[in-house]
Amino acid sequence: MAWPAVPARAGAELLAQLYQLEQTQYFPQQLLKTRQLQQFSQVMRHAAETSPFYRERFRAAGLGAQDSWSWTRFSALPILTRRELQTQAEHIHSERIPRSHGQWHEIQTSGSTGQVVAVRRTGMNQLLWLALSMRDHVWHRRDFRKSLAVIRANVPAQDDEASAAGWGPPVSLLHDSGPCYTRPLSTDVSELAAWLLEKNPGYLLTYPTYLSSLLDCFASLGQRPQQLVEVRTIGETLSPELRARCRAVLGVPIVDTYSAQEVGAIALQCPDSELYHVHAESLIVEVLDDAGKPCAPGQTGRVVVTDLHNFATPLLRYELRDYAEVGPACTCGRTLPTISRVLGRRRNMVVLPNGKRYWPLVGLHRFREIAQILQYQLVQHDLQNVELRLVVAAKLDAVAEARLVETVQQALGHPFQIRLSYVDHELERSAGGKFEEFVCRVADGNS
Repeated sequence: MAWPAVPARAGAELLAQLYQLEQTQYFPQQLLKTRQLQQFSQVMRHAAETSPFYRERFRAAGLGAQDSWSWTRFSALPILTRRELQTQAEHIHSERIPRSHGQWHEIQTSGSTGQVVAVRRTGMNQLLWLALSMRDHVWHRRDFRKSLAVIRANVPAQDDEASAAGWGPPVSLLHDSGPCYTRPLSTDVSELAAWLLEKNPGYLLTYPTYLSSLLDCFASLGQRPQQLVEVRTIGETLSPELRARCRAVLGVPIVDTYSAQEVGAIALQCPDSELYHVHAESLIVEVLDDAGKPCAPGQTGRVVVTDLHNFATPLLRYELRDYAEVGPACTCGRTLPTISRVLGRRRNMVVLPNGKRYWPLVGLHRFREIAQILQYQLVQHDLQNVELRLVVAAKLDAVAEARLVETVQQALGHPFQIRLSYVDHELERSAGGKFEEFVCRVADGNS
């Protein structure tokens, strides 16, 4: 049957999930919270029965798997740290995964220390990820007939129509689509800019820091892909300055997604505002202050997530080590909780000699007022010393270096010893292609 199409089983399951998500995004807050607790009780009971780690944790906390759950009791659960997930993974993994959740696979992610976190995810998690990814497309009314260009880590170069046959899942499960051209991040930026001008895609997906370099190329060329209607960013913190620069250079908006390897999609930018709506059907997302209390709108705190559907590696109140600002109710009418902005990981905070931590106010736009700096990275090695790594068009003279040092000290709010080092090539990214402008290596007991 050619039209209207009858989807295969995978497409039908995706449509069923997507239909429900279209309803739940408008649930009254109390109903949404009730549904979350109902699902949490399921995964908590499973964890108590099949995970040695949680079995002992619940026993020590005096919690029973059959207990009725309230938000007060939920908040009493101890937070799962990254260190515990690193060292206790084999005891955290479920010994018995429900057959109905399908096959499991293992994903790995590492932080600045290189310590690997391994999480198992099931076919059920994959279905939810596909549905939430499709929600992104539906919200932003993307035209699948247009072409898509993807620049990210670990993808092959696909340039011709035959190899770039379509957008791939979830779109390919439900729609025909235009070609999807891909290039790996290892490609030279000037080559990528020329490639994008040649392919002239309707949509571009990449990391914010790579987009910043592309914007420099397009601005210097005085050209841009004329058919581009939207840039999608993933994987890194997105600044308001980059949003504004993308509109100025390319004439198109950025749509950002907040996610983490351990739990998948966390929040999606609203189509009517720049707030991020939390995927409350998939996760319980808490933003907590230093005392462990929920932050109010406008306040910033650490992000703690509970995966409501991972029965392979239960993640109950897992601290991502991200920081975010709680948002207000959105004017779009969706009742899903909001985040105003994601500030980054704890390792992206500067530490003063008195132990105080905060977000450094550095930015490439300030450095460019001094010299032609192509890329930079600040690394705090200890409580007194910070290294400023630079990729420059030409080596700086003593006056420019002194101005840079003074600018960094002002931005960091402390007279650190600043050491400049010049790099001949692009600064190193993580294995997943992510880049961090500020990295703190001061010892942290919960790294």
